[in-house]
Amino acid sequence: MPPKNEFQNTIEEMLRLSATRLPQDVTEALKVAKENESDSIAEGQLGAILKNLRIAREKNAPICQDTGIPIFFIKKGQESEFDFDLKKVIEESIEKATESVPLRPNVVDPLSRKNSGNNLGEKHPLIHIETQPGKGFEIELMLKGAGSENWSRLFMMKPTSSKEKIKEKVIQTVKEAGGQTCPPIIIGLGIGGTSEKASLIAKKALLKPLNKENENDELANFEKEITESVNELGVGPMGLGGKTTALGTRIEKAGCHTASLPVAINFQCWAARRAKAQIKDDGLEIEVP
Repeated sequence: MPPKNEFQNTIEEMLRLSATRLPQDVTEALKVAKENESDSIAEGQLGAILKNLRIAREKNAPICQDTGIPIFFIKKGQESEFDFDLKKVIEESIEKATESVPLRPNVVDPLSRKNSGNNLGEKHPLIHIETQPGKGFEIELMLKGAGSENWSRLFMMKPTSSKEKIKEKVIQTVKEAGGQTCPPIIIGLGIGGTSEKASLIAKKALLKPLNKENENDELANFEKEITESVNELGVGPMGLGGKTTALGTRIEKAGCHTASLPVAINFQCWAARRAKAQIKDDGLEIEVP
């Protein structure tokens, strides 16, 4: 396993990369949206977004003033062992990155609204760990801004509800949100599980690249259907009208109680920031966005 300092440096670099550049699949989707746009205002908005991405990369600066809250999804092999406190190292990396990137201090107490100043706080950072066989280790990072997060929704639907009813809930939510989610968005949909599981897998679905189809054919077709229906709303980039309201939809599902059907929606704005690293040859290697 990599030593503590290498691990810490890698997490800090993941935070920097995800804050200052978008993954290639998202950038390409934005370019395609601009090429396909016939509305001059929408085309101008997409052009401004792409220009912003270029400047951010050149200046190594955050692509948005809201650098979000860091959320980590970790897959840890059952045989993997660390000689350091993993959570503590992630905390230290976030604190360092808040100064070095810099990341805007976004974490506050929910009642007093007092800012921690370092993107840490009670029950932060947010870390979700899954164990798997073997010695492998993979860590994915999402920087989640408030505009898109504020429109997260959970629906405890009737267990007899059809896919059409689920789609109606998504369309209704996108329509109500308008430009507040900073479209064009990516739609994460969690179907099944329990209330908390549906919300978690909806968010986790947003880590899936836009240029890779869902391995489940039924879900892949449902994703396309939802995206097409949402784009027919005409909300458009930044809510100012246009052909592209959503760059794509990503769905995860889980088994649920026979008398229940939880459905969670989690949006990601056009600044769909993420990074990924995994252990290769005993070192932690980042997949560069």
